[in-house]
Amino acid sequence: MLPPSRRDFVSLTVSESGSYTNSKQWRRQSCWRKWKQLSRLQRSLILFTLMLLLVGGITTSPTLIGHWRGENGYDGKQPFVVNLKNEYRSIPPELPSEKKDYHRRGAHVLQNRLQTKTNASAVIEEEHASDTDTKDTEIQDDPASLALAESRLEAVREAFRHAWKGYKNFAWGHDELKPISKSYGEWFGLGLTLIDALDTMWILGLKEEFAEARQWVAKELSFDKNVDVNLFESTIRILGSLLSTYHLTGDSLFLEKAKDIGSRLMPAFNTASKIPYSDVNIGKGTAHPPQWTSDSSVAEVTSIQLEFRELSRLTGDPKYKLAVMEVMKQVHKLDGKQDGLVPMFINTNNGLFTHQGIYTLGARADSYYEYLLKQWIQGGKTEKEFLDDYLQAVEGVKKNLLKKSTPSGLAFVGELSHGHFSPKMDHLVCFLPGTLALGAHYGLPADHMELAKQLMETCYQMYAQMETGLSPEIAHFNMHEGSTQDVDVKIADRHNLLRPETVESLFYLYRFTKDKKYQQWGWEILQNFNKYTRVPTGGYTSINNVRDPASPNPRDKMESFFLGETLKYFYLLFSEDPNLISLDNEGPTSTHA
Repeated sequence: MLPPSRRDFVSLTVSESGSYTNSKQWRRQSCWRKWKQLSRLQRSLILFTLMLLLVGGITTSPTLIGHWRGENGYDGKQPFVVNLKNEYRSIPPELPSEKKDYHRRGAHVLQNRLQTKTNASAVIEEEHASDTDTKDTEIQDDPASLALAESRLEAVREAFRHAWKGYKNFAWGHDELKPISKSYGEWFGLGLTLIDALDTMWILGLKEEFAEARQWVAKELSFDKNVDVNLFESTIRILGSLLSTYHLTGDSLFLEKAKDIGSRLMPAFNTASKIPYSDVNIGKGTAHPPQWTSDSSVAEVTSIQLEFRELSRLTGDPKYKLAVMEVMKQVHKLDGKQDGLVPMFINTNNGLFTHQGIYTLGARADSYYEYLLKQWIQGGKTEKEFLDDYLQAVEGVKKNLLKKSTPSGLAFVGELSHGHFSPKMDHLVCFLPGTLALGAHYGLPADHMELAKQLMETCYQMYAQMETGLSPEIAHFNMHEGSTQDVDVKIADRHNLLRPETVESLFYLYRFTKDKKYQQWGWEILQNFNKYTRVPTGGYTSINNVRDPASPNPRDKMESFFLGETLKYFYLLFSEDPNLISLDNEGPTSTHA
């Protein structure tokens, strides 16, 4: 905990001490008699008015202000402000096992409702913050900025409540809401949306919704079912959410459920190569590859490590970590990479890359790169092989995949297929600006942050240049002379699935730079989600056509990650509290990606 800041005060006191005599003694006595005849309230009001006039006159005098600054050690670098002692209610609720000081020096916490109390006396306060604290906590104190931030946070809470209303009314206990038909869809039959949204509800301070969801988990959630689940999807949406909710709440219910599903996923690793199968029957304890191939995607087998490593740490059972670390060891030494870039598929029988020669940061490879950096951070920056692989991959991206569009010169990340470059960029690639910024924050080269800012602009333009203001699933960037538009979208790629990647990266960029444009971009995107994907009876829907605002063609499906990630990152983006999910805590932590 940081030490409290030293505060110097200038106080003004009106006293009645001392004797006062002159030749007009009778006038003084008459005035004193009239003063004594006034009520206590009237006298207080008169004194208070005089004090305000006196303070107002002093604060407008440059000479006196300079005198105060000199006497009190003010150096002109820290803000010299009037503290009206605004009080706030903390959100999310403090953890029962780890209370945090949300009122750190120089930082304001934005909460459910802004409560302002103004004392009768104003105190001129000067904050002596260190340069580091000043950088992290330059939060505007004016009421308008606080009100704007709070209104945006409330807009996110309202959006969540609206989505939750649809899920509760039409899909309660099922995997996904179909908001148009007011029904539900099943994938695993495990209440996927409810579980995925647990930590979001806690962070947003939605206590009532969280309580009813917790009751369902306690009473209804059972993993003893004869059902096939996808190892990767169930790890990040179920295991990850249960672990992060346990960390936020300290409630052992969620850790017990995490251990249950984690142990049931372990049969996936029973392969000759130790590269896991993609599918597991959590009731029978069997696993198998997809029916059409013996391959698993590289992203899927290398993006489960954070959760399994954390499960081992919390339970003291090393089997989970050993299983996923064996995968990373093998991928680390495999042939078939190009400048640190990996192919999209890996064979579960022989453990070798397949479909070699195709390199992308989009689907089937994307989160491999993200998890390299996050495992390095999770392990306290001690596992050098993760850092080496990550740095090599970033250089590989810059060498092979990074190009600029015409006419605006937007930096984008394309794909390489057997030596041929394609200007195709998935929306999934928009995880990269945030990941680069996170790495730079942890001491990696400064040019990573510069590239993060360039790619963040591109990801925003993938929204802004569409007629609905919503990004397509895949964009193609123009590189030809004479192009009048940077982004082209093929008909089959015009859908929007309410994905979180761009909003997550906006959160990272704002948290590290404090540049308000990232909040403004996020606000525009949230408004467009409300305009084109919100269903009046409850819920939000994916749409088929981001280029047709008159008929975006709803898909009738709300992905669980809209509640589990997209709205969560909107909330974190609009919050001015750096302690609300701190990005400065190194060491073993759980990540619900």
